[in-house]
Amino acid sequence: MTSDPRDDGPVSGRDWDRAVEIVSSADEVALACHISPDGDALGSTLAVGLALRAAGKRVVASFGDRRFGVPRLLRFLPGQDLLVDPARYPAAPEVMITFDVPSVGRLGMLAAVTAGARELIVLDHHPSNTGFGTLNLVDPGAAATAVLAEELIHRLGLPVGQEIATCLYVGLVTDTGSFKHSSTNPEAHAMAARLLATGVDPERIAREVWDRSPFGYLGVLGAALGRARLEPEVGGGLVWTSVTRADRAERDLSYDELEGIIDVVRRTDAADVAAVLKEDDDGAWQVSMRSKGGVDVSRVCAALGGGGHAKAAGFTSHRPVEETIARLRALL
Repeated sequence: MTSDPRDDGPVSGRDWDRAVEIVSSADEVALACHISPDGDALGSTLAVGLALRAAGKRVVASFGDRRFGVPRLLRFLPGQDLLVDPARYPAAPEVMITFDVPSVGRLGMLAAVTAGARELIVLDHHPSNTGFGTLNLVDPGAAATAVLAEELIHRLGLPVGQEIATCLYVGLVTDTGSFKHSSTNPEAHAMAARLLATGVDPERIAREVWDRSPFGYLGVLGAALGRARLEPEVGGGLVWTSVTRADRAERDLSYDELEGIIDVVRRTDAADVAAVLKEDDDGAWQVSMRSKGGVDVSRVCAALGGGGHAKAAGFTSHRPVEETIARLRALL
């Protein structure tokens, strides 16, 4: 057998072969991504789900949010009929595959299922991944988990049509910031070219992901920017703000509409680190952090129970805003 040059990467050819053997021999495959899924998590999940279903597998997919629902910005993705409420997810899957999940806790309501899975395959690109699977296909150098999802589909010998390519492309462009982030590499652009060749519509995807918001978003963004604070002496400069449930309720805005606020806050030249604290529907604070490179925010977030990448990470806090920021400040 001729060796595949991709076998020399962080994931060995032996591990890829084992993944192919496990998935090929399974009658049903259960897929899961992290809670509050972003484009990479959900796009990768649905891409593999669509490919496996076309190959004749029984497929079920989900994510473990207590208030289960696809974020509005991702509702255009194909394959959502594969999704089920976490309460209907198999308790002991024959094969379970997770996407973009660095640790069991990020599976939310589906975390307990991992203990009952006969085989648990982890596809991820987070350097902080804890290796919680029976087989861990983790490549921190990959621009997105979608890169690994495409590789799995390729290794399985399955075709990538326009719908699957759309899901993969959304994963790729969201995690690279439309090819602006430092994770962008030649392989990412080569992958984009392959996906576009299937007929993917990049203009439509860009409009759906980045250029659509309810009118109420403008009011919530204004409130968040109005209370932004700059602490130049902390961590090379820290800028932070918060968004409360009351902010959202006043303007009838759902939690999943808040994703882009961090990208506005982080623009100031006066701070290397940006943080946005977003109060979710259960009253917990979901903290998104970004760094321009001077601080590894994944280490900060890991110390607070979260994780992510050096320049983009997050964690959950059940403490008040000022106490959360005090802990963050001390770590920075």
